[in-house]
Amino acid sequence: MTSSAQESGQQPTANAMRRALKRARDGVALDVAEAAVLLQARGADLTDLCASAARVRDAGLEAAGRAGVITYSKSVFIPLTRLCRDKCHYCTFATVPGKLRRAGHGMFMSPDEVLAIARRGAELGCKEALITLGDKPEDRWPEAREWLEAEGYDDTIAYVRAMAIRILEETGLLPHLNPGVMSWTDFQRLKPVAPSMGMMLETTAERLWSEPGGPHHGSPDKEPAVRLRVLEDAGRSSVPFTSGLLIGIGETYEERAESLFALRRISRSYHGIQELILQNFRAKPDTAMRGMPDAELDELVATVAVARHIMGPSACLQAPPNLVDGEYARLIGAGIDDWGGVSPLTPDHVNPERPWPQIDRLAEQSAAAGFVLRERLAVYPEFVQRGEPWLDPRLLPHVRALADPETGLAREDVEVRGLPWQEPEEVFVPSGRTDLHRAIDTEGRTGDRRQDFDEVYGDWEALREAAAPGMVPERIDADVREALAVAADDPTKLTDPQALALLHADGTALDALCGIADAVRRDVVGDDVTYIVTRNINFTNVCYTGCRFCAFAQRRTDADAFTLSLEQVADRAEQAWDVGAVEVCMQGGIHPDLPGTAYFDIARAVKKRVPGMHVHAFSPMEVVNGATRTGMSIREWLAEAKAAGLDSIPGTAAEILDDEVRWVLTKGKLPTATWIEVIRTAHELGIRSSSTMMYGHVDQPRHWLGHLRLLAQIQQETGGFTEFVTLPFIHTNAPVYLAGIARPGPTTRDNRAVTAMARLLLHPHIPNIQTSWVKLGTEGAADMLRSGANDLGGTLMEETISRMAGSSYGSYRSIRDLVAIAEAAGRAARPRTTLYGDVPEERQRAAMDSDGHLPELLPVLGSD
Repeated sequence: MTSSAQESGQQPTANAMRRALKRARDGVALDVAEAAVLLQARGADLTDLCASAARVRDAGLEAAGRAGVITYSKSVFIPLTRLCRDKCHYCTFATVPGKLRRAGHGMFMSPDEVLAIARRGAELGCKEALITLGDKPEDRWPEAREWLEAEGYDDTIAYVRAMAIRILEETGLLPHLNPGVMSWTDFQRLKPVAPSMGMMLETTAERLWSEPGGPHHGSPDKEPAVRLRVLEDAGRSSVPFTSGLLIGIGETYEERAESLFALRRISRSYHGIQELILQNFRAKPDTAMRGMPDAELDELVATVAVARHIMGPSACLQAPPNLVDGEYARLIGAGIDDWGGVSPLTPDHVNPERPWPQIDRLAEQSAAAGFVLRERLAVYPEFVQRGEPWLDPRLLPHVRALADPETGLAREDVEVRGLPWQEPEEVFVPSGRTDLHRAIDTEGRTGDRRQDFDEVYGDWEALREAAAPGMVPERIDADVREALAVAADDPTKLTDPQALALLHADGTALDALCGIADAVRRDVVGDDVTYIVTRNINFTNVCYTGCRFCAFAQRRTDADAFTLSLEQVADRAEQAWDVGAVEVCMQGGIHPDLPGTAYFDIARAVKKRVPGMHVHAFSPMEVVNGATRTGMSIREWLAEAKAAGLDSIPGTAAEILDDEVRWVLTKGKLPTATWIEVIRTAHELGIRSSSTMMYGHVDQPRHWLGHLRLLAQIQQETGGFTEFVTLPFIHTNAPVYLAGIARPGPTTRDNRAVTAMARLLLHPHIPNIQTSWVKLGTEGAADMLRSGANDLGGTLMEETISRMAGSSYGSYRSIRDLVAIAEAAGRAARPRTTLYGDVPEERQRAAMDSDGHLPELLPVLGSD
């Protein structure tokens, strides 16, 4: 194993160094090769590099209103557990259960131990509780699993969450969480209890993980791809995140440069990396790498300077002051602007042999370099001032109690004391355009985009680059005629190449495909076209998830934002019942104030008012939101929702079940694996669901094929899907289209092919294929009924999501309208229930008696 990047190859030529230094001085963007050259700058070259890096840093501080300021966080270090499933060859933090027992310690710190440190820290004026621990210790150590079970915690993350809440409530310190590798769901669980989190990237050099003898070999959580995914999930979840590099562990200069560019890419895509730590390797006794030389100070200085040039003026760069033997001036000169967490109470448990410097000494050394030392919080000033969606409403009182409202830095003289961690009060207060379900068809939306269009969705230019590979059409080699013959004989025998060929079919081949699908439809479900008398109720459109296809979501301050009260939700359900509805379909934005239990309240409100109404509600995204905000498992939350009155869930939030496409379509929505987990769990609990696919944006037929195959597989396992719903992308007001990335929706050819192939690929597992009159109109829906569909969905009564996106087909269809669509396809129509059963005569009579008449429309804000 090489001791450092120095042994990666030949030294750069003098000409190469001169060119790279000039580009750095001139502010020209560097590439990986040039960065690798500059990482090797020494002597006068390094002085030149640092001078230009410092100028970049100073420009950024001036732009941020912090000219001449270098920051630190006054913190306590809480090593929640030193057990870890990884085996990093340089680590002394991780230990084994036997050593903990012999030292008289538990497998985890107890709540009393945690709070004793936090309370003492608060007395000393600390404002950050740095909670660090090993990765998923219960996966390796039975003792860890037994401790968690005995204490009533499902996993380590649950214990971290519980301790974070107690620290907030009982001490006032702000938790900064470092639990290692986290899933997207873990971020949702922890975001309400911590204003910031972190995990070092360390390196993207895969060989240091994959090759025997490498520093990360045998450590599953140190795979670079896994760690990069964590950083992306943090950005998608709008979590202010700390990351960085550990230099001198055997990486080459090129690999170190590649690691910095990987961090830049993620920072640029999501604007969520609050700081980068550049840490130099220090060999420790009793480790496999005890014989490795330490990373030299010049290595660290050059890395800081190159990182400043790559990351730019707005980045916050930190180097731990306890690892540089007092050479503070050199790090300041290289471009850092932060010293990290410094504790007057606890040691650096990761580098226990290196005590923290005294804060007064740090201030003196900073002043000697021309900088004023100022205290910040665990969450950086930029994110304090950004507010939503970066800070959960439950945390805002805690952060505001400690933050200077002008600068976002810490109020150094403030008393640090605990505050209640609680859900926002009066969530269901009617506000905004609660008449939008009516006015969208007459007055329209206020504007074609949100006011935070350029920030909430991430970086559009980076997104264009990410989207480009997935939008390249594939070559189709399979014979369409042969595929049609197989489809006509037995569609279950279609191979993937044959199915892909049919998804590309056009002209007479497409006509033949639709005819085959229609024949299968006739054999399976007959000629009746089904529909349901239902009412859509969108209880809020306030949402900060950042779905780039969605024109429905609004900030709470936007002109078109609204939230209904529970009374208004119940009123709309009762009005729907009065005109013959058998179902209400209820979905809403992921409102930051909404408690995880609010969904139960909504279901109960409807059932209390209209006991016979079927409650079809809450997408998988809403299910995960509810579960993570309550701290419940998905299974526990769904069981509670079922007890509250939930009857079935919409299989929306699926979009395309392929993360290649999902992460272009949405910034922060749940990943494919989590959507599947929610659906499977719901089905296991007897909660049935629909299934959906939104297509025609940045996807290709290969993505449609994978999506349909996955749905068929789930249905074979659970049998819980009631139908498959085709959802053509409405582009008009969709942000991803307005940004010039997505196509303008699917073509008629696409719609016919998707409907026909859904019929064939889901056969015989999902017998009901639904088309959307909201998105396709009367003629388009009738065309889909001739292409394999058998269901028209519902009367809706109100529909805001597609209409906000720009659909021009209205929000309501009477029963007569739906019957006319069926007749246009040469078929009869009949009503159904959510589960495709027969509708009681009383409901049918009520629906026919009221047909063509919408329920009484509610006032904007209710009566005074």
